[in-house]
Amino acid sequence: MLVEKRDSLKGEITVPGDKSISHRAILFASLAKGTTEIDGLLMNEDCLYTINAFRKMQVKIEILPDNKVRIHGNGLYSLKPPTTVLNSGTSGTALRLLLGVLAGQPFNSVLTRDDYALRKPVGKVVTHLRQMGANIDGRDSGNLCPLRITPAKLKGVTCNLSIFDTYIKSPMLIAGLYAEGETKVIEKIKSRDHSELMLNHLGADLKIDGLEVTSKRIENLYANDIKVPGDISTAAYFITAALLVPNSDVTIKNVGINPTRTGILDVYKSMGAKIEILNERTVNNEKVADIRATSSSLKATEIKGALIPRLLDEIPIIAVAATMAKGTTVFKDLNGFKIKESNRLKYIVQELSKLGASIRETEDGMIVEGGKELKGSIVEGYNDAAITMSLCVAGLIAENETMIRKTQILDIAYPEFITVLNKL
Repeated sequence: MLVEKRDSLKGEITVPGDKSISHRAILFASLAKGTTEIDGLLMNEDCLYTINAFRKMQVKIEILPDNKVRIHGNGLYSLKPPTTVLNSGTSGTALRLLLGVLAGQPFNSVLTRDDYALRKPVGKVVTHLRQMGANIDGRDSGNLCPLRITPAKLKGVTCNLSIFDTYIKSPMLIAGLYAEGETKVIEKIKSRDHSELMLNHLGADLKIDGLEVTSKRIENLYANDIKVPGDISTAAYFITAALLVPNSDVTIKNVGINPTRTGILDVYKSMGAKIEILNERTVNNEKVADIRATSSSLKATEIKGALIPRLLDEIPIIAVAATMAKGTTVFKDLNGFKIKESNRLKYIVQELSKLGASIRETEDGMIVEGGKELKGSIVEGYNDAAITMSLCVAGLIAENETMIRKTQILDIAYPEFITVLNKL
């Protein structure tokens, strides 16, 4: 991918549907009794795997034009035994949500993932579902796929989750729909609550009390149409580009602004960014708005603590913004999170350094000294969508040309990214 410096970005755009919400829409609509129409679904490879998994359990799912899907749900207790292995592809979200469903079924199933993802551990989710009575076995004592799930009588439990284990919440709440008694999840900080909001939209009656969420066995879920908002994690690249490129004025329509996901907006506003939230509304329990971003002179900030889980996916692109901010931006408290363990932090530091940024990794985060001019170079996207798109935005403000290698992941993650950017 070849990117050149630009002197203006202008226009109105939309971004693909939120990935977290899209997976849940497919899954919960398949468990609901009746017909649900989903509008704005993210039609990427990961979501197609989720669709295929439920088709194998005899759920009728129609893929319609314009990112619409019609699901004829079987009801909570009417899935059919799959005759072949279920595959969640490369998606950890799909795998975890499916485990929550399969743990409560009266039939045997086998769940796996694509070859390169087979080495990724899933043991924490399995351990917590086993505490509810789930029968799950697999390689390395159930730490690795493929996993075999056999019928079990589930019982409700109370679980205290650390800030690093919030991804366990949704599988437990889903399994709680099949369990005897109450399943209560208690968090240290408020994490993404898309499952709670959508399940209640479909009649689940989950109780939400501050940092406690309680799920219990119910008679059924019931069909209710779902509109999937645009993904704020994707909008983040265009918001940042508009802030950094001179003479820019960009509006992204219909973006989800769930408070558990808007950490990036809070950070940018603390840096002096000109961002407006327009036409705010609530659609199937999710907050949605149009976001307008215009060129801004940013100042450095400190990013740490409870803010981190609300912007984990956006840290690479915030690092790009920090290179242009006046002063030194400090990222702390990243130890224990996936961005640190997966080397994504190391990659963004390494590649922005090639462009002339003053940036270095620390024991628990990174430090970015802003205000240094970036210069085009050859950099690597590591086939990581967040790194690739962040470097693309950096290329828009770097002198001369920036060549990004290993960008094929965008063909899967967001094939229209360059087209939409070019539109601006």
